[in-house]
Amino acid sequence: QVQLVESGGGLVQAGGSLRLSCAASGYTFSSYTMAWFRQAPGKEREFVAGITWSGGSTYYADSVKGRFTLSRDNAKNTVNLQMNSLQPEDTAVYYCAASLLPKPTGVRAFVSWGQGTQVTVSS
Repeated sequence: QVQLVESGGGLVQAGGSLRLSCAASGYTFSSYTMAWFRQAPGKEREFVAGITWSGGSTYYADSVKGRFTLSRDNAKNTVNLQMNSLQPEDTAVYYCAASLLPKPTGVRAFVSWGQGTQVTVSS
């Protein structure tokens, strides 16, 4: 059973930073592309950032490029999302997800999901 557990969410003022972490267990972590999604109230879940199994390639939604940085540590089975220059529109529940595809961005491409962590950015 694949398990993903997110941590690091919270409340921050606009312009501030947060670091989200996702701890994985129960499978060969290094075989999977890992990604973060977010879902704001009343909106669909959207792709935020992804990283290939080797960590050699990252890809981002246009809305977070230049502000968010995704990294992974295959030895520790973790992925980390550094979020800088946060804005109120970044407020959402953030989810960690795993996929066997090389660079997916669609929700249906991901086979495992964490429970989510709330990020709230005040203006």
